[in-house]
Amino acid sequence: MPQVTTSFHPLENVAGVRAAFVPRIPGVDVETDRESALARLTQPHADFLAARGFSAADLATAEQVHGAGVVAVTAPGRQPQVDGLVTNTRGLALGIYAADCAAVYLADRRGRAVGLVHSGRAGTAANITGCAIGLLSELYGVVAADLVVEVSPCIRPPLYENNFAAEIAAQARAAGAGEVRDRGICTGRELGQYYSYRVERGRTGRMLAVLALES
Repeated sequence: MPQVTTSFHPLENVAGVRAAFVPRIPGVDVETDRESALARLTQPHADFLAARGFSAADLATAEQVHGAGVVAVTAPGRQPQVDGLVTNTRGLALGIYAADCAAVYLADRRGRAVGLVHSGRAGTAANITGCAIGLLSELYGVVAADLVVEVSPCIRPPLYENNFAAEIAAQARAAGAGEVRDRGICTGRELGQYYSYRVERGRTGRMLAVLALES
């Protein structure tokens, strides 16, 4: 596998969770449509995750329809018509693909549950992060003040007219999240490390955000 570098390491120093963010994979031709690009990235993504203790066979993903749907999952597989996933199943890895939209990590410091959502302009307008925080509380008794919320690299002004990353952070705080992290990394400005749907005019790959409760 080619040497892969990234400046983003999610949820550092948060005990009880495993998190990863698969950046641009050098040497893989992704100048094509989304499905073809994802097919070419399947094995490189699996290799990256395996090196970090994840198995692609344990991955639950969302269809990602740019909405505010969030669902609880207990087993691997693709969940239709949603953009967010929550779980309290240990060892089950949640996965979200992104190429300018943000992946938002939600981790309970007390280890009760985790969540991962896909939030671009539309999902942020619908407050999917707030919806996920509400569902973590409703299903698993997670107290918002115990949550660490982290925003992944995403497109930002001036390369994009909407600063949805700032809105995500504000929504997390409004929902009571105890800690909100955003390192301000713009995918469009760092094409050496990340894919950008806007800058690369739709013909590009996808990063993969992954989050699990430790077994």
